[in-house]
Amino acid sequence: ALADMGICCVMLTGDNAVTANAIAAEANITEVQASLLPEDKERLMREYMQKGTVAMVGDGINDAPALARADVGIAIGTGTEVAIDSADVVLSKSSLWGVVQAIRLSRETVRVIRQNLFWALIYNSICIPLAAGAFSGLLGIEMSPMLGAFAMSLSSICVVSNALRLNRFKASEAKTEENTTKEEKVAATALWLQNALGLASP
Repeated sequence: ALADMGICCVMLTGDNAVTANAIAAEANITEVQASLLPEDKERLMREYMQKGTVAMVGDGINDAPALARADVGIAIGTGTEVAIDSADVVLSKSSLWGVVQAIRLSRETVRVIRQNLFWALIYNSICIPLAAGAFSGLLGIEMSPMLGAFAMSLSSICVVSNALRLNRFKASEAKTEENTTKEEKVAATALWLQNALGLASP
């Protein structure tokens, strides 16, 4: 889901390469760094941050240095206290789908903020000079104080109403763990065991 959003995903793990590559294959992750120590994760964070904005997702003590170093640290809510304290964002649930939902919600929030700034700038650029009488001598247009007060209140109402649309925003547009079928979960577990144990395909 993150790849579909144009986000490059990298797996950093202290597990062995066989297990890491098996999970990465299921999750469509092409770059894997395995058998890492906490200081290795923190060092890789600094390297990736030289290429662009980096978010780190983790739940363990070993992830704490990298969570603190990343531009945005995202901790799993059921993780260790050290990881939670080191992160900027804490997910309320243990599902990694919360990462996708948080990014979608943050993007929609930024979009709404930009809309509000744009329309508020246009609205106030016209109405404030009009209420101050800037156009009375040139165009003969005037605005009464009562109408000016109403127009200012209307501006605030429009901005707040636009922001309240976020309450109806559905961040979970992609398939989540909750609507994953039992058969899909069993098949995924079997594939993981097969890859982890090095078994041949049937």
